[in-house]
Amino acid sequence: MTRNHIYSHTSAENALDRRSVEMDFEIERIAELVEGEKARVIQLQFPEGLKRYGPDVAKRIRQQIDVTVLLSGNPCYGACDLDYDGDVDLLVHFGHAEIPALAAQKVHFVEVRSDVDVIPVVNEALGLIKGPRVGIVTNVQHVHTLGSVRGCLESAGLQCSIGSGDGRIKYPGQVLGCNFSSARAVDVDEYLYIGGGAFHALGVALATGKRVVAADPFLHRTSIPDADLIVKQRYALITKALDARTFCILAGTKTGQRRLDLAFELVEQAVKRGYDAYTVTINELTPWTLYQFPAEAYVNTACPRIAIDDASLFKAPMLTPIEFEMVLGKRDLGEYTLDEFLGG
Repeated sequence: MTRNHIYSHTSAENALDRRSVEMDFEIERIAELVEGEKARVIQLQFPEGLKRYGPDVAKRIRQQIDVTVLLSGNPCYGACDLDYDGDVDLLVHFGHAEIPALAAQKVHFVEVRSDVDVIPVVNEALGLIKGPRVGIVTNVQHVHTLGSVRGCLESAGLQCSIGSGDGRIKYPGQVLGCNFSSARAVDVDEYLYIGGGAFHALGVALATGKRVVAADPFLHRTSIPDADLIVKQRYALITKALDARTFCILAGTKTGQRRLDLAFELVEQAVKRGYDAYTVTINELTPWTLYQFPAEAYVNTACPRIAIDDASLFKAPMLTPIEFEMVLGKRDLGEYTLDEFLGG
């Protein structure tokens, strides 16, 4: 199967799908909310790794309460991507924590916490941790384990910190694929990331410039992300884009990915410097949705992961706003910075 953007954002959820334990979809709680809201029609939204559970969850809800249940078939990349239809009384979003700064209305988040035991892989990660000051980070599926992880590390003589993020982060120690503010909030020598998939740990390394030990409790595997390799790949694309004269600035329309003002600002900066640039609003950013919008390079103001996860899929360089400012000469080429959605 060809890897594409639909699947690249779901490493944590796909890790959930590898579990053999029962997951809590909060059926009774959903029924209570439906009754309290007097909802007649609800929609269930799942990330890719959990979509196959949708029909059974819908059936179980209908067994609890008389309500029409719709299943969203659209791709889902995170809590920033809410598939809410005005004809629906309540959206139930699974697999992510709410983004406090978004203040979503008539949306209930079911985080689908993992009950996999993380301590065995944490003990294995101790052999890779240099310390002595370690920051602990994770995704929402494991935030409830951070107390026990801290205890494990402190028993090994390490000093541990768990930072609180900005307004897009609900829990201390939680990181998103587009926000690593909780990692930067602590002064440490390195980080331990608990969770499946590669991007979150890599993102922490790129966002902080520090060493990260990744511990995957599903595969019981530890690793150290190679951030330098990604930076070299990004610089190769930036160098290629230095020869471009025409840029397409992409403005995402998903709920939590809107940065239209930034897109306008980047177009203005480009035009002032003699480049051709135009803005395209887009909901689903894939190589085939860009065929009708030719450019020598693209600039993505939507989800920051698109440019990094799917760089090889696009025929022209796909830049982040920060990388584009490097091309324009507004930023120092020698200091690479990760694009993030920050707020609050």
